[in-house]
Amino acid sequence: MINRVLIRIRVVQVLFACSQNESIDLKKAETELLFSLQKSYDLYFYFLSLMIELTDAYAQKVDARKSKLLPSEEDINPNTKLLENKFISQLRQNVTLDKYMKDRPFRWFEYEAFIRGLLEEILNSDAYKVYVENTSDNYESDRELWRKVFKQIISNREELYSILEDESLYWNDDIEIVESFVLKTIKRFEESKGTNQELLPMFKDETDREFAVKLLKESLLNEKEYQTLIDKYTNNWESERIAQMDMVIMQIALAEIMSFPSIPISVTLNEYIDVAKSYSTAKSASFINGILDAIVKELKEEKKVIKK
Repeated sequence: MINRVLIRIRVVQVLFACSQNESIDLKKAETELLFSLQKSYDLYFYFLSLMIELTDAYAQKVDARKSKLLPSEEDINPNTKLLENKFISQLRQNVTLDKYMKDRPFRWFEYEAFIRGLLEEILNSDAYKVYVENTSDNYESDRELWRKVFKQIISNREELYSILEDESLYWNDDIEIVESFVLKTIKRFEESKGTNQELLPMFKDETDREFAVKLLKESLLNEKEYQTLIDKYTNNWESERIAQMDMVIMQIALAEIMSFPSIPISVTLNEYIDVAKSYSTAKSASFINGILDAIVKELKEEKKVIKK
């Protein structure tokens, strides 16, 4: 689930934090990197559990309406289709989700007002109205409701972003990426898989974890070598005019270019230019692109890099 886009962002953030300190502790930096990636994976499970929490909130709403002194006919006989949703029932019993939430609990009930407001938005949505009017009782429609709800309502809820940012600084940059993986997970659910439906692993395979650790280590251990290369092509710039984030991004890009022969240079350049657009100054992307292009040309001429 943790893809290389997110890994690169995390390495940039960790290295930027290291650049603010006089001494660099490699082991501490690696621990920080893996912890931040773990927090991203936490968010994936918390999003999944949010759909269960919303269903539970509806159950409480139904019970409260039945307990009125003068309940209406609708209060006494509410629509319970949402409570009987087969997808949510399967998700609730998922072995992996259940274990994860016991090990790393997140208390959505602390945000009761947010949950109530989000539930009301769902109940008033076109997606929900179409769902309850559909007389067919099948797993696909149950799953499709939550796919639409998550994509159209939950993912667009500004208050959700505020809550998550307050809960963890690591989630500021994760939300949209993790939301895409939640949607992918919903789509992959099959009724026949029951409680053992597979959820996305933290890393697609061990190579992605190794990529994260190696990228950080190479960036830190070869800092002086990369800094010398960068200085050579920025000698017409006053050092204080170059954003520290730009220096960090170029340092990591060079580490990737020189340490990962299977990754095309164009892929690396495009990835870090995108990072610069999001995390540095308005002119950083073109500046970084120009400097790295010049460095890569030199490295190729000296046969220090032999790849496209």
